[in-house]
Amino acid sequence: MRLALVITTHERPDALAAVLDSVARQRVAPDEIVIADDGSGATTQATIATFATRSAVRVRTVSQPHEGFRVARLRNLAIAAAAAADYLVFIDGDMLLHPEFIADHRRHARPGFYTQGVRVHTDAGLTRKLIAAPTALPSPWSAGLGGLRRLYLLRSPGLASVARTLANGVIAIKSCNLAVWRDDLVRINGFNEAFVGWGPEDKELCARLENAGVRRQTLMFGGIALHLHHAPVSRAALPANLALLGDTRRERRVRCDLGLDAHSRSDALGAQNE
Repeated sequence: MRLALVITTHERPDALAAVLDSVARQRVAPDEIVIADDGSGATTQATIATFATRSAVRVRTVSQPHEGFRVARLRNLAIAAAAAADYLVFIDGDMLLHPEFIADHRRHARPGFYTQGVRVHTDAGLTRKLIAAPTALPSPWSAGLGGLRRLYLLRSPGLASVARTLANGVIAIKSCNLAVWRDDLVRINGFNEAFVGWGPEDKELCARLENAGVRRQTLMFGGIALHLHHAPVSRAALPANLALLGDTRRERRVRCDLGLDAHSRSDALGAQNE
């Protein structure tokens, strides 16, 4: 199985540098890394270029002009670029990874399933410390972690196998820690680019996966990631986007009209740095 790690980012180079440091420290590396940048400036570009130069794993970059919140389109560019991958693990550029993150996702990948991971929120103070020293991952009992979710930092491969379907009803869909077989993404035409503005393009993608017969499993006690603190983004587009999600669920849609098939691999890689 060829696994690609997809990282989306926009104008947060300090967090991205910490995340890329955690990627470099994976015990089991991904087979390729795709960094999808939403029109960031020179500092982010330099951060990516430095990482790509030092990485033992091939790094591809895709980008788009920043014209509002268009993460669905950005992820489709990454999917198109990762044409040789069998399995894609999506994270955001503010998700600090446990050293076993990729190994856990690889271990729990199963045909016919997509995998929803979990995240642990860090407050502003702990976020500053982690960005300054990303190798010092906190324990579940550290200050600055969000409530009971701190228990997600407990890693147990055995418990992860037991909980993989039991947790489906209590863990929300979040594309900041989500893994999907590429063939399944192609079948449903990837992310729906009709979603512009924050949320819930990830839930709509997974609704179409399930309408296509792809089942869900949840990775707890493994695939551990810390979500670095940031200010909330605008929810102005949420009512319109929720209506799109409702349409997909009501009509049991499998493919979206505006999606992955709009992007060829060569177009997606037009701005790549390797």
